[in-house]
Amino acid sequence: MLHMVKLAVGVHSLEELAARQSLQIPPADDLDGTSPSGQPWFRTRMYPRRAAEILDGGSIYRVIAGRILCRQRITAIEPDTRDDGVACARVVMAPEIIPVSPRAMRAFQGWRYLKPADAPPDLLANSHAGDILPEALRNELAELCLI
Repeated sequence: MLHMVKLAVGVHSLEELAARQSLQIPPADDLDGTSPSGQPWFRTRMYPRRAAEILDGGSIYRVIAGRILCRQRITAIEPDTRDDGVACARVVMAPEIIPVSPRAMRAFQGWRYLKPADAPPDLLANSHAGDILPEALRNELAELCLI
C-alpha cells in the first residue's frame, strides 16, 4: 500500500475542503456517464506510476495551511482529459474526510508519494471518546509544536 500527499490550494480549513467537494459532486440522479461517480475527485497532470499500490488501500493526505490535516481513501485512478484536450489522470476519493494528527509540511508542486510508516495517524484512532479538539485549537497547538 502507498499514499499520496497533495496541497489543497486555496483551502484554509477542513470545513472549506468539505464545502468545495460537496459542490463538485453531482446528485445521484444526475449522473450521465461523463461526470464522476458521485464521489469527490481531482485531476493531476501525471498518471501515478505506482497506481496499483495506491489502489491497494491508499489515501490522499491533504496539506492545508502548511500542515497535513486530513486524508481521504482513494477509490479509483482513471485516465482523463482536461477541458483543453490534454491527457491527465482523475483521482477519485471516498467522500469521508478523516482528520489526522497535524504535521507541518512545506509547499510543493503536484503530489508526492507517502509511505504508510511516514503517514500521520488518524485523530480518531488516537483519541479518547469525546476528546477531539476543534480544528482551530489543533492548529494553534501544532504551531507551538505541542502536538
